[in-house]
Amino acid sequence: MLTGEHLHEARRFCEDEYIDYVVYSYLSSIERDEENRRILREMAEQEYRHYEFWKELVGSDCKVNVSRIRLAVLGFMRRIMGVTFTVKFLERHEKEVIESYKRFLEHLEGETRRRLEEIIEDEISHENYLISRINENIVRYLGFIALGLADAIVEITGVHAGFLGATATTLVAGVAGLIVGLSAAISMAAAAYLQAKHESSTTAPLPSAIATGIAYFFAVVTLALPYFITHSNILAFVASVMLAVALISMFVFYSSVINESSFRREIVENLGVLFGTAAAAYIFGDVLGRIFGIGDILALLA
Repeated sequence: MLTGEHLHEARRFCEDEYIDYVVYSYLSSIERDEENRRILREMAEQEYRHYEFWKELVGSDCKVNVSRIRLAVLGFMRRIMGVTFTVKFLERHEKEVIESYKRFLEHLEGETRRRLEEIIEDEISHENYLISRINENIVRYLGFIALGLADAIVEITGVHAGFLGATATTLVAGVAGLIVGLSAAISMAAAAYLQAKHESSTTAPLPSAIATGIAYFFAVVTLALPYFITHSNILAFVASVMLAVALISMFVFYSSVINESSFRREIVENLGVLFGTAAAAYIFGDVLGRIFGIGDILALLA
């Protein structure tokens, strides 16, 4: 019989498992894909079995109310970010939970200890197995989307930085970014098509090319937009860089959850490349502008 602090900890585990059961049950109820719905339902049933173990150990019911707002937010996340992201986002704390369960084993013995060991095994292997079986196109083509976004953000920020050093005309910098970006989007889409065609993978060539091209062009248009809103090249560049940082941050966070990698390390690396490229392009554009008088020529044409 548990007492004091250990009983309180067991109740907390019990409540957490029940919340997970409610959440996965809700996600399965709104899932349209039959196979994904079945997997989510199986995950919910597993969480309920874990809840029943802790309820028996605590000696009383520990059901808690799960906020409708929380469920609505998770439902919105599933529709916008996808079921894989949502499930992995929910499972981010699993390593800490497993370690807590392992420590709790010290207070148990006999059949109860064996059952908790089975639950730990469920948490480690079974849930990971179920998550890996979720089938979602956005995850399958994530690498191509990343290729398009990352390359576009770095390249177009570099183009804008180069024109910042060469001319004070925002229209020229904005149009140049769009021209370079559109050409590069077509080129990147073609490269993605050929890459997917010659690789033995589950990705089809045409969707891979479309994913890369759309991601690239979306980033191009987003980063060029400030140059058509303001006449200040500095202001437009700062706004464009802020948009670039926002795009990189959002995508790095998304991919770090999907790939279960370190967000901090990846965001530092990506921002380092972004600002390094921008600085080099600015210096290069400034040097060329001074040597050839590009700024004066473009100002006359604008």
